[in-house]
Amino acid sequence: MSSLHKICLVVLVVEDEALVRGCTAAQLEDAGCSVIEAADAEEAFERFELSGLVTTLFTDINMPGPLNGLSLAHKVFQLRPHVRLILTSGGSAPHEAEMPAGGHFLPKPYNYDQLTALVCAA
Repeated sequence: MSSLHKICLVVLVVEDEALVRGCTAAQLEDAGCSVIEAADAEEAFERFELSGLVTTLFTDINMPGPLNGLSLAHKVFQLRPHVRLILTSGGSAPHEAEMPAGGHFLPKPYNYDQLTALVCAA
C-alpha cells in the first residue's frame, strides 16, 4: 500500500488502559495512519458520530461502563458497514456469530506488525 493511501486511514483506537492506547496510537501513526483515541466505548461512539472520516475501529472488547467493545462494533457496523472492525481482548475470543459481519479478532497481547497489517489491509 502506498504511503499516500495510508495517510487517508483514520483509526479510532478504543482502550481503557492509557499506556496500551498510547503505544497503539503511536504505532499506527508511525505506519502513516491518523488516530483518534478514546478511553471507553461511550466516548468512542461520540467521537465516531462526530467524525465521518473513521475508516477503522480498533477496540478492546472488555470496557468499563454500560457499553463494551463488541456492542460498540455492532453500533458502528449498523451506521457505517464499510468501516473495518478489529476487536481485541486478553480473554477468550468471541464466537463468530457474536462478531459483526467482516469483523476481525486480534488476541492480546498482539504484535504491532500484525495490527498494522490488519489496519492497512485493503
